Amino acid sequence: MHEVHREITRWIEPLGVTVHVDAVGNLRGIYPASETPASRLLIGSHLDTVPNAGAFDGILGVVLAAACLEALNGEKLPYAIEVIGFSEEEGVRFGVPFIGSRALVGRVDNDLLNIKDSRGISLRQAIQDFGLDPSQMDDAALHPDACAYLEFHIEQGPVLDKLGAPLAAVEAIAGQSKWELTFQGRANHAGTTPMNLRFDAVAAAAEWISGVEKTANGTPGLVATVGSIEAKPGATNVIAVEARLSLDVRHRDDAVRERGVDRLIHQATEISDRRHLQVRSTQHLNQPAVVMDPSLAAQVEQAIRKASCPPHRMVSGAGHDAMIIAEKIPAAMIFLRTPGGISHDPAESVIVEDVAKAIECGVHLLHQLASDTTFHPRTCRA
Repeated sequence: MHEVHREITRWIEPLGVTVHVDAVGNLRGIYPASETPASRLLIGSHLDTVPNAGAFDGILGVVLAAACLEALNGEKLPYAIEVIGFSEEEGVRFGVPFIGSRALVGRVDNDLLNIKDSRGISLRQAIQDFGLDPSQMDDAALHPDACAYLEFHIEQGPVLDKLGAPLAAVEAIAGQSKWELTFQGRANHAGTTPMNLRFDAVAAAAEWISGVEKTANGTPGLVATVGSIEAKPGATNVIAVEARLSLDVRHRDDAVRERGVDRLIHQATEISDRRHLQVRSTQHLNQPAVVMDPSLAAQVEQAIRKASCPPHRMVSGAGHDAMIIAEKIPAAMIFLRTPGGISHDPAESVIVEDVAKAIECGVHLLHQLASDTTFHPRTCRA
């Protein structure tokens, strides 16, 4: 990450950007306004990614922020621009996502700083090992003049590719529920135990997984995924005593999502009772859906048209830093087409012409906001 910070700094400092790293490791660069006092537009995304990842998730949004500044050719606008590269969004190391953007809205507290990774290293210690001071976390908060947030991001799905559309305005980010379910049965010999006398945790889990798919298919817009299964003892000749599964449920409407989760938990209980097993369910995340700022979304749609692209609005099924920043200031997102809809994989890609259109759209948007009276200095905070 130190190397990433140095490289991006090398790109943006010659553009007149003043760069620093905040207490949670976010890279932040300020491009000054043409006048003072001035409001501040944030443009950014995250610098981290997942194991075995592609090259564009997150980082493309930071590169596009830098490219938009470069495309201004030294022009100053009536508001300042803060380029931000969030240090952590994916939640890979500590199991908690959005640590970078949480710092901006004041949600990195002692409980979060004390969580530990798989090696027993706390977030607090990791920050110190990186050369930063976690006691200065308040300094990472949004600047008082922060007015709005814009994030470019690959779609990470197939919708725009199927439409043949390079760009889209995101109108909402789906809410997300994460659960862990554990079916508890009884271990026994695989060869000597008749089928009607088994208490097989994996068999119960398999029946439930089929129900997860059926429930999601029967509810428009709902997506539900069992992405992780762990069986114990994990031997080929032993009936599983335990099956531990993850559950990820998402929908743009929180009520629909929560009803879906309730139904799936009920199904797990019914299966367990019928099979004379036990089941435990633990919630790990309940992230509400977030609507992007309607005014900014309209501005994005106008800028997409000016870039000679067909306008399209859509819901993001993936979580993004924008949903955290939107707690404090208006936020908007611009999606870029993801060929094949492939993401979180080395095959993840973008189309060069789409990236050029995104820069063109971004510059149009910057100029639109410059003439927007709601972006007058110090008058547009939420």
